Amino acid sequence: MSADAITTVNAGRRRFLAISLTASGALLVGMRWAHAEPAAANLPPDLLGDELTELGPFLRIERDNRIVIGARGCEIGQGVMTSLPMLIAEELDVDWSQVRVVQLPYGYVETDKGPSNRYGDQGAGGSTSITDGWKELRQAGATARWLLVQAASRDWNLPAEQLRTESGQVIAPDGRKLTYGALARSATSIAPPEQPVALKSPEQFRIIGKPTRVADARAIVTGRSHFGIDEYAADALVAVIARCPYLDGTLDSFDDAETRKVAGVKDVIAIPGPKPDEPLGGVLAAGVAVLADSTWAALKGRELLKVKWKQGPWAKESTNALAAVANDLLDKNEGGVAVRNDGDFAKARKQARQVIEARYEMPFLAHATMEPPAALIEIRQDSVLLVASLQSPDGASELISQLTGIARKDIEIRMTRAGGGFGRRLKNDYVAEAVLVAKAAGKPVKLMWTREDDLQHDFYRPFGVHAMAATLDRKKHITGWSHRCAATPRNYRDAGMKSRPIYTGCLEPDDFPAGLVANLDKTFFSVASGMPRGWWRAPIHTFHAFAVQSFIDEVAVATRQDAVKLRLDLLGEPRKIPYKGHGGPTFDTGRLADVLKRCAEKIGWGARRTDGHGIGIACHFTFGGYAAHAFEVSIDGSDLRIHRAVCVADVGRVVNPLGLEAQMIGGTIDAVSAALHLAITVKDGQVQQHNFPDYPLLRMAQAPRNVEVQIVESTAEPSGAGEIGVPSAAPALANAVYAATTVRVRKLPLMPELMRML
Repeated sequence: MSADAITTVNAGRRRFLAISLTASGALLVGMRWAHAEPAAANLPPDLLGDELTELGPFLRIERDNRIVIGARGCEIGQGVMTSLPMLIAEELDVDWSQVRVVQLPYGYVETDKGPSNRYGDQGAGGSTSITDGWKELRQAGATARWLLVQAASRDWNLPAEQLRTESGQVIAPDGRKLTYGALARSATSIAPPEQPVALKSPEQFRIIGKPTRVADARAIVTGRSHFGIDEYAADALVAVIARCPYLDGTLDSFDDAETRKVAGVKDVIAIPGPKPDEPLGGVLAAGVAVLADSTWAALKGRELLKVKWKQGPWAKESTNALAAVANDLLDKNEGGVAVRNDGDFAKARKQARQVIEARYEMPFLAHATMEPPAALIEIRQDSVLLVASLQSPDGASELISQLTGIARKDIEIRMTRAGGGFGRRLKNDYVAEAVLVAKAAGKPVKLMWTREDDLQHDFYRPFGVHAMAATLDRKKHITGWSHRCAATPRNYRDAGMKSRPIYTGCLEPDDFPAGLVANLDKTFFSVASGMPRGWWRAPIHTFHAFAVQSFIDEVAVATRQDAVKLRLDLLGEPRKIPYKGHGGPTFDTGRLADVLKRCAEKIGWGARRTDGHGIGIACHFTFGGYAAHAFEVSIDGSDLRIHRAVCVADVGRVVNPLGLEAQMIGGTIDAVSAALHLAITVKDGQVQQHNFPDYPLLRMAQAPRNVEVQIVESTAEPSGAGEIGVPSAAPALANAVYAATTVRVRKLPLMPELMRML
């Protein structure tokens, strides 16, 4: 990394360099309408020219008609570095081949209305990037096009209404053409429109809806793409931390005499952990940091540390004990929190011809991102620079300001491509560690985590047990449904969730089959635990969809009904049901039924099997999108073979079909990996997993050779897709295993439980 890339360059000097190299002006257009500081602050060189508008910059148009578009989102593999610029390019009316995409930095600004962001929302979580940008980013492109048309209108002395645009050109009625590059300088002198510019109608789209390859694919495959863990500064020390292995444990003492003898080791610093029951808004655990001039020296120094830890208040916590507590709470059925109650389930149970019950156990899960946490930070006298892979740059900015006392406007955050996120990087504990170490060291610091650090110190998906019950009448119709969940609450020590119900993240009031059965009972029981908790890909939906969609299959088997028909009967006629959760305000039964039917047809549902293979299916509504999965599997000794995997998705109007297909494939593989093998377990207040040998991700030989993805064409408003393809995969797989073996797996991970039961 060059020195220029690690320190803030004066905006005027950087502008001069751009002019001297390109000999051209630049038109910068964005969407920030409130007054803010000059737009030139902390911009990538690719987006600077000799003319800047007062709008937050997204776009640069060179005189030679090259187009540079800034990608505002955190790119964690979900494709927003491609899909979000596509929205701007569409309304700008340029060819995608003309466009070069650059990653924008974090855009914090202070306005006369308070803190704001010159680019809009830059976080990544909840599959919201497309929905948030669908109109505002298109408006940025449309505004730029409007300015260029006005410039051509003035040059030609023709009414703007008579002009049209195509492929980066403004075209007059007589066929005359002016490129955007030729008009860019003139366009910067035109005042932006007072009202939003009219956007294209879908039939005019030339980029949106077209399969488009990843914008920075060449940089990735040639090794030129920088991830957060790749960033270095010439004078930065590398830091690694030995963290307390006990939940809420503390540092007793340490001996660093041997560590300091390692060549390259420069310092050893104790880092205090959070106080018990204090919100986990900063560092996650007490630790001892070793600083060195290389990663190797820092790691060797850490190996030689002699540290004594004190156990915390959770010294007796274990996975077995948690399961016992959860089942005891469900058995006693006392002290639960009502999540939703429709009708009278107790009465329906008394009057039922048949009652079916089952329990399902979900383990803690780690995120295990391909790129472990890392952060490069430089704390100066009156400013800070952070370079890291992030999902919440807002949170990182706030945290750095709190820990350093430096105003947020003076904190520069450069965002890189991340090697996965899955919710892990919504937490900025690793940023807090880097800040504390850098403050103590008085030098720039590159904090590195190892895979062992990552698995031992995560914000895990909650652990819980789901107790399901269904009542049926003489005609085998479901008359009542009970879903009771005993779990470790997601809002544990999370200041941002303090005001939210305790069941948030574990049980959703409006999820299937809410609104579809007359008598519904959803109740939550809290299980105390010291394990840190966080969002895990498709958060709540992966936690409870396995129980719901496995149980509906159990009901179908017990009553000798077709599992697809039973689901369709429950969904009923297409209609929109109120949905207050994320992805609402409505849930469309017709759209979920449609993906289910398509998936069933594609997998060959209903065909008699004589080859020992089993087929399973499931569907789910997640964050505004609808997906169904189906698997064809067989068991060969101790091996599960996945012969076919099908995923059908409806996420509304699709921006990039190629990216959506990749998301569905990736989500399916991720879900299969978690379902088959993954669990974080606790014993004596310590996480038992250390690396991939005891947290075994899916191997290539175990994976389906292909995930057959079908994308539903839709005119509905688009939803995100990063998490849609996860929740229904695990139950579909378990249902397929039952069809192949008649063994019902109700506890994940699936393979250890299946081998135990066979």
